[in-house]
Amino acid sequence: MPAKKVVIIGGGIAGMGVAKTLREQAGDAFDITVITKDTFYMAGPSRPLILTGEQSYDRITRGYEEAAKNLKINLVNGLVTRIDPTERKVYLAESPTKPTVPSIEYDYLIVAPGVVLDGTSIEGYSENRANIANVYEPGRVDVLKKRVWSINEGTVVVYAPKMPYRCAPAPSETTLLIHTVLKHRGVREKVRLVHIDANDKPQPPVIADIVKSLFESAGIELITSREIAEIGADYIVLSDGEKIEYNILAMLEPNRAPQFVAEAGLGDKWFEVRSPTDLRSVKYDDIYGVGDVAKLPFPKNQEIAYESALFAANKILDETGTGEPVKVQYAFLGWAYVGNLEGRLESLSVRFGLNFTTKPPKPTKDPEPRAEYTKAKDSWEQAYLRNLFLY
Repeated sequence: MPAKKVVIIGGGIAGMGVAKTLREQAGDAFDITVITKDTFYMAGPSRPLILTGEQSYDRITRGYEEAAKNLKINLVNGLVTRIDPTERKVYLAESPTKPTVPSIEYDYLIVAPGVVLDGTSIEGYSENRANIANVYEPGRVDVLKKRVWSINEGTVVVYAPKMPYRCAPAPSETTLLIHTVLKHRGVREKVRLVHIDANDKPQPPVIADIVKSLFESAGIELITSREIAEIGADYIVLSDGEKIEYNILAMLEPNRAPQFVAEAGLGDKWFEVRSPTDLRSVKYDDIYGVGDVAKLPFPKNQEIAYESALFAANKILDETGTGEPVKVQYAFLGWAYVGNLEGRLESLSVRFGLNFTTKPPKPTKDPEPRAEYTKAKDSWEQAYLRNLFLY
C-alpha cells in the first residue's frame, strides 16, 4: 500500500509535533511534507527575556535540516496562499525548494500556521505601525529593546488585546521586564509606565492577583476593560475616549487565523474543529486544525499546541491503523516572568498551572516569585527544541 501523503502547514511546535509523532509511531506509513514560511524556527516563550539580555536568539533558534533528515520529512519553504479542500491541494507562492510546483496534493492536511497579528481594526494602525513594537516577532523585539534601553523620560504604554491571543502572560511579562530595565538604568522614576488590558484583568486570570500586586509595588498604572481605538504618531485613544501620549508603544495586536483558513471555509476568525480531542474540520474529515490556529476552549500556549498535535496524530493513526496512539491530556504547568522589581537583570518568575481534565478546570499557582522558576522555564523550552528539532 502506498504511503499516505500528510501535508503540514506550519513548522512550529504543533506542526513538528504531528510530524514527529506520526513518523515515530507509524514508521514509513506516511509521506510527510512540512511547509514553513521561514527557514528556521524561533521559540516564543522566552523572547521577553531578550529585553533584559537574559536570553539570546542563538539559544532559541533552530533550523529544520536535522529533523528533516532524521525523520525523513520533505521540507518546503514557502508561503501558503490557498487551500482547495475539494481537489485536496495546497497552493504556494514562489518557493525556493519547490520553484516549479505551484501546489502540493495531500491525503491528510494539518493546518498549523500559528496566528496572524492584525491591528487593522484600529484607526491609524496602518499609518503608525512602525511606532509599534512587541515581544512576539523577532525584529520587533529588537526595536523594543533598543527603545527601552534608550529612553530617559516620558511614557511607555504596553497593550494586551482581548483574549484569545497567543501566550497570555506575555504582555504583563513585557511590562514588568521594561520596569526592570528602566530601574536598572536609573531612569524608572522619570518614565510613566502604563499597562492597558482590554480584558477585565491581566492574563492569565489565575495569576491576575499576583500581577496586580507587583504592578502596584512597581508603580505601574493598570487600565483594564478598555481597548485601543486609535493610534497616532505619539498618542493612543482608548475606547472610552481617554487619550494617552506615548514615547514607546509596546502593543500586541489582536490575533486571528491566516486568511486562507477562512477562504477555504475552515472557519471565520479561527479554524473550527469538532472537539478538543477531535481536531478535524467540521466540514472535512481529512483536514485538521492544530495549535494556536484551532478554536479551542483553552489558552493559546506552547503546551496546549503540542497536546493538540498529539490528539490530531492519534486520530490519523487510529483511522489508518498504522500505529499505536500516544498518551495525551490537556493540562499544563507554566511560568510567567515577573522581572526584578529592584532592577537587577536577574528575572524572577511565578509558577501556575491548569488541569483541563477536571470540570471546572483546576488551577494551581505559587505566588512567590522565584529565580528557580525562570531556570525551569528555560529548561522546559530547551527540552521542546531538542525533542522536535533533534539538537
